[in-house]
Amino acid sequence: MSLVIIGLALLAFVLVVFEEVIHINKAKSTLFLGTLCWLLAYILPMEGASSAAVTHQLNENLLEIATLWLFLMAAMTFVAYLNSQGFVSSLVQRMLPAELHERTLMVILGAFAFVFSSFADNVTATLVSLAVITNLKVAVRKRLKYATLVVFAVNSGGVSLITGDVTTLMIFLAGKVSVLDLLLLVVPSLCGVVVLAAMLGVRMRGRIRFDAEIKPIQRTDVIIALVFVATIFATLGLNAAYQVPPVLTFLFGLSCMFLIAQYLMRKTNRNIMHYIREIEFDTLLFFLGVLLIVGMLKEIGVLNTLTNVYDAMAPHYANYLMGLTSALIDNVPLTAALLKTDVAMSPASWLALTYATGVGGSLLVIGSAAGIIAMSKVKELNFISYLSMFGYLLVAYSVGYWMSFWVGQLFM
Repeated sequence: MSLVIIGLALLAFVLVVFEEVIHINKAKSTLFLGTLCWLLAYILPMEGASSAAVTHQLNENLLEIATLWLFLMAAMTFVAYLNSQGFVSSLVQRMLPAELHERTLMVILGAFAFVFSSFADNVTATLVSLAVITNLKVAVRKRLKYATLVVFAVNSGGVSLITGDVTTLMIFLAGKVSVLDLLLLVVPSLCGVVVLAAMLGVRMRGRIRFDAEIKPIQRTDVIIALVFVATIFATLGLNAAYQVPPVLTFLFGLSCMFLIAQYLMRKTNRNIMHYIREIEFDTLLFFLGVLLIVGMLKEIGVLNTLTNVYDAMAPHYANYLMGLTSALIDNVPLTAALLKTDVAMSPASWLALTYATGVGGSLLVIGSAAGIIAMSKVKELNFISYLSMFGYLLVAYSVGYWMSFWVGQLFM
């Protein structure tokens, strides 16, 4: 039975990696195989386990999944509304002057992608950031550099806040790092982005013009954006001061959004609840399927083999290697597997792992959601062309990782 479960898990990994080739959405394949693993655990119990024991194991896994799921649902509803109203793109248009230097655009684009991805999901942050460059009249190589920076900056920006990256949220919910600990990653991750922007901008000497029409911003959208920002800061503050679970604060913020929008939209036919339907549920279902698979692998003891890496080398080297591995293996199942094995590490090492799994996927275009989105939106970007940037990306990742480790050693 264990071999069957391992085989199904490997099949799920292959289907995720080759999603663009076989044209089967990874949410469909992982959800099917994840639920199948648990069904088999009931039908063909291992080591004579009773159905009650399997139910207990399943309930423990579902509780962890539900906490993550509800948090992401609340955050994504905010972003779905603001994105559909064009609020974010309007802000970006106001930030950009009519004309600027190519290197200046590199700095602005990297900074915006970094900051925005801390508050929004990586998919939305990537789409909005790429919208700035997709219509630019620049050389192919330069557009490729801009897209590469966006992917790296989006992944880097999310690691320091629980609202920005799923793996960061998972490590936080497991109690390995605190909100204040995560804020220590801001400087290392930003330094990685600055290093990459500096390397990519060396030969950029031209100027770029923007002729986009600036769209008006509605008062209702501004108020809801302020509620979103207030919810984020309340989530961080209440958890640091009173250990309030982030999911509770975010659901409260979502309810405030619904009530405020009800009042603001009372003279129109708009229904704020409609925007729940615009959430990317395929992303949520993918997480559900992956975590079900990883949970079953943990129950049969397969994940214990991951600890062999940490037995063979010091945690800071093993974590660096795990970051490189996340470029090939989706960082969500990788992080879930490491958490399930409960590797014994210091808080500083867990902080470094948070950076590694969040940013390491940037090294290959297939290693993160941001990379996959960029491939679909920028025609010059593919696996080979992105691979030509590997050297730059490896240097930037290494700078960010070792800075995050040293910062953890100094302040934790």
